[in-house]
Amino acid sequence: EERLRAEVLARRPAPMQRDQFPEILGTTAAIDEMLALAESAAATALAVLLEGETGTGKELLARAIHRISPRASGPFVPVNCAAIPDDLLESELFGHRRGAFTGASDDRTGLVEAAAGGTLFLDEIGEMPAPMQAKLLRVLHDGELRRVGDTTVRRIDVRVISATNRDLAAEVAEGRFREDLYYRLAAFPIPLLPLRERREDIPTLAAHCLAVAAQRQAKAAPVLTPEAFGLLLRYRWPGNVRELENELARAIALVHAGEPIRPQHLSPKVRGPAAGRASAAEEERSRVDLRGARADWEARHVAQVLAEHGGNVSRAAAALGLSRSMLHRKLRKRGPR
Repeated sequence: EERLRAEVLARRPAPMQRDQFPEILGTTAAIDEMLALAESAAATALAVLLEGETGTGKELLARAIHRISPRASGPFVPVNCAAIPDDLLESELFGHRRGAFTGASDDRTGLVEAAAGGTLFLDEIGEMPAPMQAKLLRVLHDGELRRVGDTTVRRIDVRVISATNRDLAAEVAEGRFREDLYYRLAAFPIPLLPLRERREDIPTLAAHCLAVAAQRQAKAAPVLTPEAFGLLLRYRWPGNVRELENELARAIALVHAGEPIRPQHLSPKVRGPAAGRASAAEEERSRVDLRGARADWEARHVAQVLAEHGGNVSRAAAALGLSRSMLHRKLRKRGPR
């Protein structure tokens, strides 16, 4: 795996063509590495395994890989393996014939067939029960399936991307996941780092999350006070980007028009006990300059709000909760971009 990653990174163009992945936000070397792997994976028919904690954007990356792949014109069919009851999973994946079981009143196409010519995304693959692991392996190995209650064999042509928040290699070692299925699914593994290991991306992500949440709530995007921004940077974010999105959406719901987001608008877990904060060692490793990070976020946020108002300084100042003269000072300080 390490050799594969090194070879891909050695071959990637410089600079990285980030416009291939506009939906993936971040500027760290870790993001560059992940996108380089994703771009190479997209050009192949290999099965991809996305490994990362909950909330790191595995489905977002899976959709991006499909979008730039030769199968982009085909369907992208997501399946949450943890959300489907065990006794229904086979029928959901492979389909069934009428009368195959109680309640099967019509023939039904399964999700695997529905993904023909495109990509099947198996989310939470580590939650799949052992009997279904064996049946899925057979389908992937043979390239064909039989619907439940049917005798007809159907050829399938799908590209599989799987995702898990578990350590599947450890699950294999413990006997909880089939080794042969693991190697079938993990032909091209791509790790997704947790947010606490790429804190430098928090300013960019926070600006985006604020803009999206404000639009959904029909409000002007508020600014963050330095104290609130510092809390965002120091929190560990066990729920990763999804947790950051929810935190800022909650804060926007609490603030009044023209009011900035202050520490009291953040949840107790973010502003509260040290147990939720990054360790001193983690903070030292991340080396985030809080003042510089906030300045960078503020510059991006001001530029975005100004663009949303067609360059009209008066309207942008009102949306930001600033006076016109204060906004002019910030623009002069920022300089040409």
